[in-house]
Amino acid sequence: MTAAPIALTDALPSPPGGITTAQARDPDHFPGLAIAIPLGIQHVLAMFVSNITPAIIIAGAAGFGYGSADPSALIYMIQMAMLFAGVATLLQTVGVGPVGARLPLVQGTSFAFLPVIIPICSGRGVEAMAELTAAALCGGLFHSVLSMFVGRIRFALPPMVTGLVVLMIALSLMRVGIQYAAGGVATQGTPAYGAGASWLLAGVVIVTTLGLSFFGRGMWSTASVLLGLLAGYAVAIAMGRVSMAAVASADLIMLPDPFHFGFALSASAIFGFCLMGFISAIESIADVSAICEGNIGRPARDSELIGATAADGVGTAFGALFGAMPNTSFSQNVGLIAMTGVVSRHVVTIGALFLILCGLLPKVGAAITTVPIEVLGGGVILMFGMVASAALSMLQAVEWTQRNMMIFGLALSAGIGLELEPAALSHLPEAARIILSSGVLPAALIAVILNLLVPGRHADAK
Repeated sequence: MTAAPIALTDALPSPPGGITTAQARDPDHFPGLAIAIPLGIQHVLAMFVSNITPAIIIAGAAGFGYGSADPSALIYMIQMAMLFAGVATLLQTVGVGPVGARLPLVQGTSFAFLPVIIPICSGRGVEAMAELTAAALCGGLFHSVLSMFVGRIRFALPPMVTGLVVLMIALSLMRVGIQYAAGGVATQGTPAYGAGASWLLAGVVIVTTLGLSFFGRGMWSTASVLLGLLAGYAVAIAMGRVSMAAVASADLIMLPDPFHFGFALSASAIFGFCLMGFISAIESIADVSAICEGNIGRPARDSELIGATAADGVGTAFGALFGAMPNTSFSQNVGLIAMTGVVSRHVVTIGALFLILCGLLPKVGAAITTVPIEVLGGGVILMFGMVASAALSMLQAVEWTQRNMMIFGLALSAGIGLELEPAALSHLPEAARIILSSGVLPAALIAVILNLLVPGRHADAK
């Protein structure tokens, strides 16, 4: 890219003591362990809940999540989410050849794939994970190849399309947060579902998180969701809702197991994962641009955009070999960089090493499974609400002409409608039924195709 350098504003925070402004905004500068360790752990705290939540949601949809007789599969998924988030983050910060942006990008398990994953694994138990493993591997490889063409595909994904997809992801998953807060799918149809005690736990999480987010400073605000979950967990302990049996029985160390869940090809799953790779690629491009333009003071280089997208794909494919789900860059950590004023990639490398350590210790994952589902539900409601808010922010860049309103409205209506009424697709082949009932994919396909075909595409952004 040849755009002129972008001037940094005086609004950026002052760097921590001991380093100059130029050093703080240099991604290759190492600020010393006294600064790097706490900032690295702060990055982990900011992304921790978002990283493990998809694994918990997938396990719950498949039927081996909270309340199952054997939590070992869920614990393994949580461990792999932490381990390979760390590995993928190292790919970004350290890099291997052309793979990696060599910028402070934090990777984590992607929410974007959940609307595709849930219809595939719904009620099918651990057996469905074999198909997801194969789809994640193929999708990751496709994503890696896609990185070589990132500059050529951006035209097909303007803010109207990407904002719509992010909004659909949030809308598709909000039901999960309410179900969790009410007691989980396992309690539906019983007096326990929607009981006051369940909403009390979820409410403690929400109120604590909002309070810390609005009135807290520094790490208190940055880790507000995690601290809100801890507050709800403390109340659950006081109510006698927590059993530590899983922690006591967990091993001291857990190594990743190749093809832990098996390997089974599913055309619908592979196709869905490859399509969502486009969205993940654009998300990484946006995060790289935000770091370079907002914190370093220059446009992102082509090598950084290609490397970041390649790391997404390689990290996803490598993690899939051991049963991990797709990963992507985490925008909340990009925001954290702006808050701290330190752009060192070595700070994030320390956070990645901490994640890898947690991923090798199954007692960490076992402890997470002891958190009551209502507590997690409070956090999930907030997270998916923030995803929807981010989508609305993206959509502010759209020029809402009649053309764009019609395209957006049709895609949104068809996507939500097919997700709410999957029986309308009962006469289609299974692969098509799974893809179309996800909601996100039909909405994305309609928006992309119409945006390319209907005249007036170049006037869709302000």
